[in-house]
Amino acid sequence: MRILLTNDDGINAPGLQVAERIARQLSDDILVVAPEHDQSGVAHSLSLNDPLRLRRLDERRYAVKGTPTDCVIMAMRKLLDHPPDLVLSGVNSGQNVAEDITYSGTIAAAMEGAILGVASIALSQCYDFFGGVKTIPWSCAETHAPGVLRRIIDRGVPPNVLVNVNFPPCPPEDVKGVAVTMQGRRCNDLMFIDDRVDGRGHPYHWISFQRGDFVVGAGTDLEALLQCKISVTPLKLDFTDHPTVTDFAAAFEAAS
Repeated sequence: MRILLTNDDGINAPGLQVAERIARQLSDDILVVAPEHDQSGVAHSLSLNDPLRLRRLDERRYAVKGTPTDCVIMAMRKLLDHPPDLVLSGVNSGQNVAEDITYSGTIAAAMEGAILGVASIALSQCYDFFGGVKTIPWSCAETHAPGVLRRIIDRGVPPNVLVNVNFPPCPPEDVKGVAVTMQGRRCNDLMFIDDRVDGRGHPYHWISFQRGDFVVGAGTDLEALLQCKISVTPLKLDFTDHPTVTDFAAAFEAAS
């Protein structure tokens, strides 16, 4: 099995090293093509106004000055003589659940793989803060991912579907199982603009986040992580809301 490995945290990210160790439990035919720098939050963007610069690190590792989507396209259209059997994106530093998936470069790389007809899986490791220090339990993903991936691969990923896997922020021995989930939904007030002033008195701004109150939906990715379960969420490339298509069609037919 040939595996294409990428991420959005960059070629030097510790999560990519974890992903390589995970992938090597499944295959010895692995190609790593990852962004030169951190591309978190770029979603499914393409570099259309800047050239892509490819840096060869060794025979099976490349860095691309571009987005995660650029990396998948570069790998499949430039570096590989035939498509891989699997695209693995991650392991991301932090969860990709609920509305996170619309911003995530990790998810976008897997999405591009699915668009190009390859079974694609995104991996993300949740974390907590202890004493103000971010603590990422990489061993959770590294321990459990191979088994989860084998089950997904054995079952098969349908065309036009990608799989979003999130590991809870706990040691591997504390994981309570695997839940196949739906995409959750948080409240709308998580994002705000943090206004600041630099040393010369010029204003600047950060997009910042805060935790609002919301009800965690049953059967969602959010619920699974709260229960210390691994969340496995199949996502469709088809964004169409089919019931609304029917409703709108009836409305326009009535109007005509």
